[in-house]
Amino acid sequence: MAPAAGFRGGPVLGIETSCDETSAAVVDENGIRGLAIASQDAHAAFGGVVPEIAAREHIRSLDAMVRHAMREAEVDHADIAGVGVTAGPGLVGALLAGVNWAKAYAFARGLPLLGVHHMEGHLFGTALEHEGAQPPFIGLLVSGGHTLLLEARAWGRYRLLGQTRDDAAGEAFDKVARRLGLPYPGGPQIQRAAERSAAERSTAAGGAADGGAGRFRLPRPMLSRRDPPGDPAYYDMSFSGLKTAVARIAEQLEEEGVLADAVDDLAADFQEAVVDVLAEKTRRAVEQTGCRRVVLGGGVARNSRLREGLAERLGSSGELYAPSPRLATDNAAMIAAAARFRLARGERSSWSLNAEAALAFPGLA
Repeated sequence: MAPAAGFRGGPVLGIETSCDETSAAVVDENGIRGLAIASQDAHAAFGGVVPEIAAREHIRSLDAMVRHAMREAEVDHADIAGVGVTAGPGLVGALLAGVNWAKAYAFARGLPLLGVHHMEGHLFGTALEHEGAQPPFIGLLVSGGHTLLLEARAWGRYRLLGQTRDDAAGEAFDKVARRLGLPYPGGPQIQRAAERSAAERSTAAGGAADGGAGRFRLPRPMLSRRDPPGDPAYYDMSFSGLKTAVARIAEQLEEEGVLADAVDDLAADFQEAVVDVLAEKTRRAVEQTGCRRVVLGGGVARNSRLREGLAERLGSSGELYAPSPRLATDNAAMIAAAARFRLARGERSSWSLNAEAALAFPGLA
């Protein structure tokens, strides 16, 4: 049996369980009506997300998140016109918790169902907050599992320009933070360490300091000026070598017994190297495509230095749209918005919808 054929418009219930945030949201033509996000704290002791724990926590929390979102939206079950759920990519067990809940809910109420690609959702998340974040634009999606640079010609029509060839930027942040002895999650800890470094340098210099300490010479991988625009390396990224460079410096400092005193500066230099790569690759995309709008999305979009670095590199040649921290993190509002767009186009998922850990990005030319 296929989901109900008609989407009459109106509120869409979104479900997001791709990693360690359990989220439900209600979105309609006016934007976010209700949004609930529960972040899981149980993983910090392990230094990373434990898939089995994440899946169990989603199952425990989903009902409460849906009730909270619907209560905030001032809607009841009869008002919901469709259901969107993250179908991938992500941790397969965590994804299944959301997919199975959404399928059961949609089937029971005869509602159209739509499986959403998590990273496409991040583009819609930024658009929920910024009217100008509409195609055509250059999209920079930076998260713990993905780093993608694409051209959005229209919603649902994308051209992949570049992507990371190894570690995602967010993954590199977490691994570097762990090597420097900083707590999980690593991204916010690296940013705080970099801010301490900048404050110390500013005090020492008697004035404002720039974004990077410059104490350690770190590489900017795949940022050669010799790469022509037609070469995949022109847009592609790599962060594994940068991570290794930090680890080698940390090992040397550890042997000298001075690592603890250098953590903030090393974190700052690492962050600045990542920002340099992402900002320059994005600038290249703006220059080559002639598309001035840049839409930033993904968990690493919360990094204030990344937003600053992009704005600095783009200058007057680009318009940067970045999500608030609430919509940069994994959330169901972005999933509901993406689902609402595709449901309105007549798209549906069947009851055989399944979670896919490596789901392909939709609409790539």
